Amino acid sequence: MDMKDRHILIAVDESENAKRAVLYVADFLGGIPGFRVTLLNIIPEPPEDYFKTSEEQIRWREEHKHKIERMLENYRQILIQSGFTEDKVSAKLVIRDCPSVAECILDELNKLKACTAVVGRRGISKKEEFLFGSTSSKIIHEAKNCSVWVIE
Repeated sequence: MDMKDRHILIAVDESENAKRAVLYVADFLGGIPGFRVTLLNIIPEPPEDYFKTSEEQIRWREEHKHKIERMLENYRQILIQSGFTEDKVSAKLVIRDCPSVAECILDELNKLKACTAVVGRRGISKKEEFLFGSTSSKIIHEAKNCSVWVIE
């Protein structure tokens, strides 16, 4: 990896807003040298007592993992077709216990030392945001030493 590249982290899930975030980065930065992208998906792992057997837990992990890997590869291809070279686009799937998805995204953002976090706005109501919080809002308020793009 070229250390001069600016590292963009796109946090994605299966929502239309996440796809729009990928398309935005593809349109805005595709073909411009000096950027690399990591597509990140966080799967919060349910507590162990959620599953009746360890086999059920393994099956759950594998089903989610395969589905998300396909989605990440589709998003990766969108970025490559927009002009990013293959070596400048990576995908990362994290399955772990998360206090919140936003905290896990922020943790990965810091580990990767990305200069920009890109997230889709989920479009939840003000009532839902008050009750459950907003991933994009939390990232905006708690991200340090980077810019945050929220794509609607």
